[in-house]
Amino acid sequence: MPSDVVATLVRSPEPSIRWKVRVGVLGEDPGSRAMRALRSEIRGSPRVRALLSRRDKLGKPGTARQVYYKWQGLHWVLAALADLGYPESDESLLPIRDRVAGFWTGPAYFREFAAATEAAAYRQRGVPLIRDRYRRCASQQGNTLLALMRLGIADEHADILAERLLHWQWPDGGWNCDRDPSAHVSSFNETWLPLRGLAAYARGRRRPGLKDAIERAAEVLLARRLFKRVRDGRVMTPDFVALHYPHYWHYDLLAGLTAMAETGKIRDPRCADALDLVEAKRLPDGGWPAEKRYYTVSRGATMRSNTDSVAWGGTGRSRMNEWVTVEALAVLRAAGRLRG
Repeated sequence: MPSDVVATLVRSPEPSIRWKVRVGVLGEDPGSRAMRALRSEIRGSPRVRALLSRRDKLGKPGTARQVYYKWQGLHWVLAALADLGYPESDESLLPIRDRVAGFWTGPAYFREFAAATEAAAYRQRGVPLIRDRYRRCASQQGNTLLALMRLGIADEHADILAERLLHWQWPDGGWNCDRDPSAHVSSFNETWLPLRGLAAYARGRRRPGLKDAIERAAEVLLARRLFKRVRDGRVMTPDFVALHYPHYWHYDLLAGLTAMAETGKIRDPRCADALDLVEAKRLPDGGWPAEKRYYTVSRGATMRSNTDSVAWGGTGRSRMNEWVTVEALAVLRAAGRLRG
């Protein structure tokens, strides 16, 4: 166990980092009195207050900007709270749940139409079916399902989200929103969040086809060793082997390993290359860097695309990022690669 960096994380001023390392790395009982107290601290933290500062701007029903606007819409607020260790079953989140989950289960996602060309797929609202594959950005429904389950606020929306994901799943086991008719292989970006959402939903639930759907989705990633092309073993894209936080909807090998840990697949031999690469990226101080990021920090009340309400530790190849570090330690622990 890299005890020095763990000790640093346990003393972090950020309560969500302390939660993540104590539960995800040190294995403390999340239901203990100490962990419940820590989650209460998370709820009142400056980070959470900043994220929730827009909760009074729910917007009118059908207004996509307030739901999905990158990265300040309510969709991203809900996802961030779920990742931060926010307390479960908080009724104050129900208006946000209803706004976000209601948006992603609206009539447009039950309206299907066949299309022969990419242009035809954009001519009407709904989910196009092209060459027997639904072209849908399932990361949106998958991320919402994951947040509802982790925050303990699942209702009938969760059942609808799971049903839609199962309905749209591609023959190879994943999902893809590419409307080019030639696209015939699932997208990692559109598969890792539905996989996590369905895995969280499956805990304590039985639904026909659910277990098989999770197995098939995991196989999409495992067949490619989480970042390699099947045909030649080369890296699929440079972003897949760079470390980021937050991931939002983007995939990288650490996101893939987290999905493998949550589905019980982290000790599959095909995860070894990704785990080796994560270990190789460890810094001399025992931590890991955020090598790239997908956000800028908002400097005012005006919403701008790809800005976040809070900062996430910055980037730099020689500088430890606490969020990436605790995520890396958690997957290494789940894989049995940490000792102590």
